[in-house]
Amino acid sequence: MNNSIIASAKEAIRLEAEALAKLGQSLDSTFLSVINTVLETKQPIIVTGIGKSGIIAQKWVATFNSTGQPSQFLHASEAIHGDLGMVQNHSVVFCLSKSGDSPEIQYLVSLLKAMNVVLVGVGANTSSYLAKESTFFIHTPMGGEACPNNLAPTVSTTLQLAVGDAIAVSLMTERGFSKLDFAKFHPGGALGKKLFTTIGQVMRTEAMPQVAPNCNFRDLLIEISSKRAGATAVVENNVLLGIVTDGDIRRAVERSLNLDTLTASDLMNSAAKRIQNSALAVEGFQLMESNKISQLLVVDENGTYCGIIHLHDLLSAGIN
Repeated sequence: MNNSIIASAKEAIRLEAEALAKLGQSLDSTFLSVINTVLETKQPIIVTGIGKSGIIAQKWVATFNSTGQPSQFLHASEAIHGDLGMVQNHSVVFCLSKSGDSPEIQYLVSLLKAMNVVLVGVGANTSSYLAKESTFFIHTPMGGEACPNNLAPTVSTTLQLAVGDAIAVSLMTERGFSKLDFAKFHPGGALGKKLFTTIGQVMRTEAMPQVAPNCNFRDLLIEISSKRAGATAVVENNVLLGIVTDGDIRRAVERSLNLDTLTASDLMNSAAKRIQNSALAVEGFQLMESNKISQLLVVDENGTYCGIIHLHDLLSAGIN
């Protein structure tokens, strides 16, 4: 029984993979014309479909909108009850349908054609009503569905999904759509945080640890402990001299140095890594990671000490 389950699953994937390979080979000048038409339009494109094709159409819209192509989903059933209002003269309308011959599709296509749209049909039947009435028709070549009864949409919807992805990627490539552009539409996501969050937005400023170079060991230890940053900056006359970390404190104790005579200048690292408050937070994370450190001193555009940031601050902000 287990073997038959694995066998049927592999067969379904094999059929879909073979169909996808044929689809890739079949793309021609028609696909190029579709891309150029979309690039030229100033209106949001419309995507519609019936049943499972309608669900794939919604995924197209979600992908298009998130990659810089304004799009709207037209529910085929709701179209005749007012939603046709989203369609304008010369709108580019994609219609997804495996057969292209269902009564609903024929009726919808006739309404769209009367509105003088650029109709792009996507389906498996090149002799269908949809194929004949479309301005452009993208053929999704397939033998049958992966369903053992050749009924449930499987291969057909996989091909439709792939066509939508191919269109989205082609448009992104032609427009030079960058990671920064993508982040603009996903500001709450991980990528958005990496591309927009600055050091200044997550650094510690209220409890900013700071001592003078002649600060004694006891006061130095109190400053590090009370500010809970694991380190303190050493500053004199607004000039940042270095940093003393809790690791420096431990090493001084381990070496049995005369703690009574030690000062911050004796323990500080004058070559401490620092970062400007306007830098991206992800740059701070990368600097910490590459140098195997947990804190960074933060300076403003004039090089003046203005805060400190700990690795935990970045991780808490979702930067990694």
